[in-house]
Amino acid sequence: MVARSDDSEGPCDLVTVPARQGLEAVDILRRRNTPLSPEPGASRRPAGDGAATDATVPVGPVLHDGDCDTLGFLVPPGTAEQWDLPGSACTETFGRGARLAPDAAPPVDGTGWLVPPEDAETVTDPAALRDALGEAARVIEAADRCR
Repeated sequence: MVARSDDSEGPCDLVTVPARQGLEAVDILRRRNTPLSPEPGASRRPAGDGAATDATVPVGPVLHDGDCDTLGFLVPPGTAEQWDLPGSACTETFGRGARLAPDAAPPVDGTGWLVPPEDAETVTDPAALRDALGEAARVIEAADRCR
């Protein structure tokens, strides 16, 4: 179920990245949202520096383009004004259809959901996404050096 808050009621901004980096980032965000402790109700996750924190940061809805070259993460409105991560772009949607709604069709023709809105709790936190994209870039760089 998609959380409804003041941020998710309006149009969302969209962060687009190359698919390989985006897929790594989705995995990183999902891993961080997985409890480390087997105890019921545990909500500890590894932070970017490997330390554990009590907060969890779920991945929000994610789009893929038809050719699977690009992924798009829905983030809170206003993110585009401050987004500055090289290799990615953040676009204001200006209400052109990028809104959270269960069972929503993708807002752009030729796209599909990698993580559909009904499987997300809310949009992706921009700081967590920036951190995950940075980690993903480092993982890809290390993997490419091993070839």
